[in-house]
Amino acid sequence: MSCDAQGRICALALTGGQAGDCPQAQGLLVGHLRAGQAVLADRAYDANYVRDQIGQAGAQAVIPGKKNRTVPVEHDAEIYKERNQIERAINGLKRFRAIATRFDKRAANYFAICCLIAALTWL
Repeated sequence: MSCDAQGRICALALTGGQAGDCPQAQGLLVGHLRAGQAVLADRAYDANYVRDQIGQAGAQAVIPGKKNRTVPVEHDAEIYKERNQIERAINGLKRFRAIATRFDKRAANYFAICCLIAALTWL
């Protein structure tokens, strides 16, 4: 999931429970990146291909490096404090019982409910 600075959901992707989130980052960021923008993400998204995509768009990657990275990368700690917006957006989704408990057994139905709730965040 990606969201804007106000915590409104911009893009969603549904993956299997065993799948990692980082490979989905490229698809979520396409079309949303603009020059001068800052992309905030946690350590799980610390991959060179994600950083390259953000840099090519002229945006700034504010992603702390993983501890096992051979070449450490710097990030702006003050800007990184705003990353709580995505956590708030996720918690806003979980407010709805159907999302928190995953009543829907089919992925298409679950994703449709997530999209409906994401649309409600814009109202």
